[in-house]
Amino acid sequence: MSLLARILGGIGAVALGLFLVMKTEWMVNNFGSVAWAEQHLGLSGGTRLFYKLLGVAIIMIGFMAATGLLSGFLRGTIGALFVPGQR
Repeated sequence: MSLLARILGGIGAVALGLFLVMKTEWMVNNFGSVAWAEQHLGLSGGTRLFYKLLGVAIIMIGFMAATGLLSGFLRGTIGALFVPGQR
């Protein structure tokens, strides 16, 4: 992947994550609540927390993708699940 595409893709992911964090109420009003999040993350704020956590995760992935750290992170964390003999 070219440097420009990697940087633009990372910036796009960061922008999406920022949207999820900043416009959580809009997401809840338009897409409704997440039953799993309401059950496991809190009473009436579980969905909002879920959207914010999802947004922060997307922001982190976007920064790692833009700086070229994503492949090393994935190899170090879940790489052993997909490559036989690597631990």
